[in-house]
Amino acid sequence: MADSLQTSSSTTTARLSLRSKSSDSGLDSGLRSISFPLKSLKLLTRQVVIKQPIKSRRTTELVVKAMEVDISLSPRVNSVKPSKTVAITDQATALVQAGVPVIRLAAGEPDFDTPAPIAEAGKNAIREGYTRYTPNAGTLEIRQAICNKLKEENGISYTPDQILVSNGAKQSIVQAVMAVCSPGDEVIIPAPFWVSYPEMARLADAKPVILPTHISENFLLDPKVLESKLTEKSRLLILCSPSNPTGSVYPKRLLEEIAQVVAKYPRLLVLSDEIYEHIIYAPATHTSFASLPGMWERTLTVNGFSKAFAMTGWRLGYLAGPKHFVSACGKIQSQFTSGASSIAQKAGVAALGLGYAGGEAVSIMVKAFRERRDFLVKSFGELEGVKISEPKGAFYLFIDFSSYYGTEADGFGKIENSESLCRYLLDEGQVALVPGDAFGDDSCIRISYAASLTTLQAAVERIKKALLLLRRAVPV
Repeated sequence: MADSLQTSSSTTTARLSLRSKSSDSGLDSGLRSISFPLKSLKLLTRQVVIKQPIKSRRTTELVVKAMEVDISLSPRVNSVKPSKTVAITDQATALVQAGVPVIRLAAGEPDFDTPAPIAEAGKNAIREGYTRYTPNAGTLEIRQAICNKLKEENGISYTPDQILVSNGAKQSIVQAVMAVCSPGDEVIIPAPFWVSYPEMARLADAKPVILPTHISENFLLDPKVLESKLTEKSRLLILCSPSNPTGSVYPKRLLEEIAQVVAKYPRLLVLSDEIYEHIIYAPATHTSFASLPGMWERTLTVNGFSKAFAMTGWRLGYLAGPKHFVSACGKIQSQFTSGASSIAQKAGVAALGLGYAGGEAVSIMVKAFRERRDFLVKSFGELEGVKISEPKGAFYLFIDFSSYYGTEADGFGKIENSESLCRYLLDEGQVALVPGDAFGDDSCIRISYAASLTTLQAAVERIKKALLLLRRAVPV
């Protein structure tokens, strides 16, 4: 068989003509040509040969020149950066699986097991056949339980139709950003920030506006700085308290000052990310932004079960807010994922039934986190030139290691920034940490202390040993 390939003058289609070497080729006699689109395709020199056996033991050869597929991506996707915390965690996991004894302090995941009553509720849901779709917004049972929790613990009142249960708080946040932001709107994000906030804004065709904070002020947003950056395009302010990555907790007085600024701008909404609310160290206390005077109507409160209840793999979070906004988020969810896992929702109800602020199960974890925090603050505080803001919540330490920038290590080269320092500590110390530039502050490194005290002691020893090998570069 021979072939010929013809293209139209507009180069939008191509025609492949076929002819057989034998009349008994076995090919359908009605097949004479194939037309197909050529737009955005380029010819390759590679050829694909298909041989078809026939009764006469001859073969028929169909020679088709392969076409290069258009692999371009959406500009929206191209504007989004991959999560550096996920990338580093995956890299560290791969090293461990390859036999390298890496200590992983990059992931934001409690090292505790899910409390037994919660796990049992999940098991019972499976045993009892509770494995079908639930309503898109979540079961009435869990939404009512969330309403009760928000009223009793946070002082904010909602009805079940003002709650949307999702597959993790991350989904709750991105849906909220997409629901309220229009192209060109500004999303105000204090730095250091959780790595996903700016990328979520970009996915919504909005513009992330980063407001730096300072370690000397415990990484808390200055209301005056906020007001100086607000414009008619400002649509959403994202606050995270307790904070990832700094562990900072906004005191009520400061939140009230921020609320006074917000009240001056009718278009400005607030997304309050409260996923770490129960992991807090006295005397610090948590205040929900929606509980402040005049802020309920413009606040979208996000929370979940992953951190406080050690349920990261269950994927369960929720949004609470005015029905108009929550319904819009629910519309997005209905076309993306539909409702959260029926099994996880049963487990979530059990979690909310453990008692105020998670009861004894959560308080035991918080006590351990505090002990680990105190150990790290003391240990790194012994290093000259290192700056620390003691975390008031969450399980991260965001340390300023910039005094080591400009140093060198044999066989590695120069430490220029947070990323190169983290690469060095992974190579030399076999400790996985996250560079601060991922969170908007290149002077720092994030250390997760969601690991046993024994593991943290070993990590500190390795880090200190690696830092001792660094020396100041000699000017040429």
